[in-house]
Amino acid sequence: MTDAERFQIEWACARLINLYATLNDHARWDEVVALYAPDGLMTRPTAPDQAIVGHEALLAAFNARAPRTTQHVCANIVVTVETPDTASATSAMLLFTGADTPPLIGTYSDRFVRLDGTWLFSERRGALSFQPSN
Repeated sequence: MTDAERFQIEWACARLINLYATLNDHARWDEVVALYAPDGLMTRPTAPDQAIVGHEALLAAFNARAPRTTQHVCANIVVTVETPDTASATSAMLLFTGADTPPLIGTYSDRFVRLDGTWLFSERRGALSFQPSN
């Protein structure tokens, strides 16, 4: 693999992380789910032990959310290219909500797969770095 090919994969996966946050903040759930492989897995940072698997279950989980205003900020994105069609990444996340609550600080551990030339999440596992005070 050339440096240019590796850079292209790193860029595509980092873009996917940022696009996910943007679509999530606009409650565009069908488009968020389309960023996952058909058998993609997600765990929310607030529920890291509760895996949600597959497009149907992911869409149901997003649609079940109460409407809210959010702003996700993603940082420290580090993508590791594994093969021409697989990669992984870690990133930091800061979530602001319109509620009178402190922001949530967490991380994502992602796995990516290229299917039919398109990079998708095969796995997106979130965790909180600091537990919110109640």
